[in-house]
Amino acid sequence: MPKHGKKYNEAAKLVDEGKLYTPTEAIELLRKINYVKFDPTVELHMQLGVDPRHADQMVRGTASLPAGTGKAVRVLVFAQGEKANEAAAAGADYVGIDDYVKQINEGWLDFDVAIATPDVMSKVASLGRRLGPRGLMPNPKAGTVTFDVGKAVREVKGGRVEFRVDRTSLIHIPIGKLSFTDEQLLQNLTSAVDAIVRAKPSGAKGQYIKSVVLCSTMSPSVRLDTATALALRVA
Repeated sequence: MPKHGKKYNEAAKLVDEGKLYTPTEAIELLRKINYVKFDPTVELHMQLGVDPRHADQMVRGTASLPAGTGKAVRVLVFAQGEKANEAAAAGADYVGIDDYVKQINEGWLDFDVAIATPDVMSKVASLGRRLGPRGLMPNPKAGTVTFDVGKAVREVKGGRVEFRVDRTSLIHIPIGKLSFTDEQLLQNLTSAVDAIVRAKPSGAKGQYIKSVVLCSTMSPSVRLDTATALALRVA
C-alpha cells in the first residue's frame, strides 16, 4: 500500500468509506477534503464491466463539458488550403502538415489535442508510434479526423474531452476545476456520465457500470451511489 502524507490522511478521515454519496454530497465533500494550495482538477473514474481485450467491448468516445475543463487546450490541426485557414480562424494554436510532422518526429509534443482532415492522414499516419501511446493520434471515432475542422476546434477549446477504457476496465475523465461552482461541476459530471452510458458497446454483458468515483488532484476518492449517478442525464 502506498504511504500518504499527514494532510492526505487527515482529509481521508472525513470520508466515510462505507457510504455511497450522492453527486451533490460528493462535490461538497471534495471541497472539505481539499488541502492543496493550487486549483485542483476534479476527476471522474468509472469501473466498467467490460473486457477491453475484445473489440466489441471497447469503450471510447467524447463528452462535451458545458462548463469547460478550466484548462487552456492547445490544439494542433493537420490541414491544408482552405481547411487550414478555417482551423486558424476557429482558434487552433498550430496549423500545418509537413513542418509539424517533422517536429513531432524530432520530439516536439507541446499540444493537447491533434485534429486532422481525412485528405492528409496519409502523412499523419506515420506519427502513430509517437502519438498513439500518448492518446494524441487523430481518430475518426473521437471526432478528430474530420473536414469540419472549425467545429472540431471550437468544441475542443470549449470543453470536449475524449475518453477511452484502459486495460483495467477503468475510464478516467477530468470534469473541471474545484474552483467551479457546484452547478458547473454537476453539469459536467452529468455530461460525462451520460456520454459513457451512451457509449456502451454491443459486447458488454451483465452490469455495465460497476462503480463511480470522484476525486480531485491528490485528494482521497469519494465513492458515489451508482444508481444516483446513472440517473444523471443530459436534457
